[in-house]
Amino acid sequence: MKRFKIGFATLFFALAISGCDTKTNEKTEAATDSPAVKAPTANDLNSDQSALLKTILGAERLEGTVLRGISFGDPISKIKASENFEMFEETADHLGYTAETPQLETIDVQYFLTPDKKVNRITIDVYLNSAEATKQLWNAGKNYFTKDYDAPKEEPNKVTWNKKSIRVNMEDVSKGKDFGLKFQFVPTDKNVLAAK
Repeated sequence: MKRFKIGFATLFFALAISGCDTKTNEKTEAATDSPAVKAPTANDLNSDQSALLKTILGAERLEGTVLRGISFGDPISKIKASENFEMFEETADHLGYTAETPQLETIDVQYFLTPDKKVNRITIDVYLNSAEATKQLWNAGKNYFTKDYDAPKEEPNKVTWNKKSIRVNMEDVSKGKDFGLKFQFVPTDKNVLAAK
């Protein structure tokens, strides 16, 4: 009888230990089966801002064009024929086009029109994912326009370049968790519009 009690106690103890071990293994297995969540890397979150600037500006600028192959005074038909972004808006005074990067950054281009349907101003809003992306695009834009348009006039969050008959403004419009830049291209000589 004493042997039976010792055997029973040993069996009970072994089952208890085995049961605890199984629960521990189940927790470990459950933890390793869970998908690992990692923070996105900078490359996952933001585009290469120099490449993004090239996308914003369009193909190589031809002599006499301002941006994306368009000049001030160009007719609405030229915009519709040459713009490769998706049109999202067409009103009496402007056309709006948009594009999205693989990182879900958005570029909105608006061509403002005179009453006789010719380009008289271009604005570009770029919506970015982070303060770092905004800083990088700001620096890429500043380098590009300073090289092409000479020294800028700088204010807090805004830079302005003037060249011949064009004024370019670049403004950091980030607020809170919304990041981005706004570019404006404006003719400074009314004769530019009349020439076409």
